[in-house]
Amino acid sequence: MKYKRILLKLSGEALQGDSDYGLSPDVLNQYAEEIKKLVDYGVEVALVVGGGNIYRGSYAQKTGIDRVQGDYMGMLATVINGMAVQSSLENMGVFTRLMSAIRIEAVCEPFIKRRAIRHLEKKRVVIFGGGTGNPYFTTDSAASLRAIEIGADVVLKGTRVDGVYTADPEKDASATKYDTISFEEVFAKKLNIMDMTAFTLCKENKLPIIVFDMNKKGNLLALIKGEKVGTLVTM
Repeated sequence: MKYKRILLKLSGEALQGDSDYGLSPDVLNQYAEEIKKLVDYGVEVALVVGGGNIYRGSYAQKTGIDRVQGDYMGMLATVINGMAVQSSLENMGVFTRLMSAIRIEAVCEPFIKRRAIRHLEKKRVVIFGGGTGNPYFTTDSAASLRAIEIGADVVLKGTRVDGVYTADPEKDASATKYDTISFEEVFAKKLNIMDMTAFTLCKENKLPIIVFDMNKKGNLLALIKGEKVGTLVTM
């Protein structure tokens, strides 16, 4: 096993499937199946899900909502998505805990580092909701921060493309994929992997990132086994 404890970052938009917003039962079940394979393999899994399928803080300017208020609305959206993923996993017999940076005791535990680590040691999937609990920080930043706090071996960023390319492969047919790339190269080439705060956190703490296609079945377990899947960002 190449990685014993991982932090998986999923976008909220991925959960909407082919719809314009909301949650796709098919996508939820597919992702839950992929995560269950890791648990069955003995991996300790933590998860951060975005909230863009419900609300993004960046919508605030368009609607006249205060930016800080909009960011808190986005954080609440991540809790809703966390609850959905939790239900899908538990329907498959996977034990989970949903922890939030914003206190909502009726639906989830408050985030406490030592408690989160203990849940992981007991082979429960820990879902982190509520972002960092602060406005102006993305869920990418929350993923990097939580990964560092729990001592994760790697951040796995599940996307709809199979890695990091020289350009956007959906717009440029000549774009080529990197199998491995350094943090410095990403900075120098201005490649868009995560927001700068999240990316810098990983770099300063020497925490590798793997960008991969979450929608291809078997990818998640394959990269845990050490197979060449996606793009590895490392020192």
